[in-house]
Amino acid sequence: MTHTGITRRRTLVATAGVTAAVSLASAGLLAPSAAAATPAAPAVPPQPAGNDALKEALRRARERNRRIFTGRPSANGWEMQKVVDVDGGDMATRSVPGTGLRVAVRTGAPETLLLHVVRRFHYEVDALGRDGEPDALSGWVPPATVRDGRLPESNLASGTAVVIRPGSYPPGVRGGFTAGQQLVIRDILADTEGLVRWGGDDRRAYEGLFHLAVRPGEARLERVADRLRAWDEAPGLGAGVVPDVTEPARRRRAAFFH
Repeated sequence: MTHTGITRRRTLVATAGVTAAVSLASAGLLAPSAAAATPAAPAVPPQPAGNDALKEALRRARERNRRIFTGRPSANGWEMQKVVDVDGGDMATRSVPGTGLRVAVRTGAPETLLLHVVRRFHYEVDALGRDGEPDALSGWVPPATVRDGRLPESNLASGTAVVIRPGSYPPGVRGGFTAGQQLVIRDILADTEGLVRWGGDDRRAYEGLFHLAVRPGEARLERVADRLRAWDEAPGLGAGVVPDVTEPARRRRAAFFH
């Protein structure tokens, strides 16, 4: 028999004895000497300093929220936020793989969908940022710059939209892309199952704009985002693999999500 300390049975007995002694002492049935053998738990003094610390933490949290959040939605229902690249916020500047570009967007599924659109546009429609091209891509903008929260471009302030070449495809103007380029754009949008909308399809055209067309909590968001992430990890799939967008199956898929 090895000696590994108090056995389980002895532990249970000892615990039961202490519990019984505490119970008898509290009922006044244990002799004073026996009651004294079981020391009472020390009283816990008030902790005003802890309360002050909690109040300060709450104050800092409220101040942080005022600095980040607006409480106002953009046109697609996502909340506009005031700052980018800060702790506690949802807006972050991301690199767009394969393009040399960076853009501020909402993290999570919106980021995945929008960057996929930008990458395929770069590879298959028209390369962005060549020869130091300025303003090839823009994303999040401060809510204070939004003139009308009902317009699709207000989605930029919620990090759920990007603009390709903001100076080249002004709002209200059509005809910036050839028929062949539009065919590719339709195929790109089909990758997102219609979760991303092209501004060229809006009543007031904005052909440089691509924005989320669903509200927060849409069940398909994470599913489609997960599929696009998986494509990026698999050879022969995802952005960078130029497909034949004229294939009948791809044309039918693009028409379905248009």
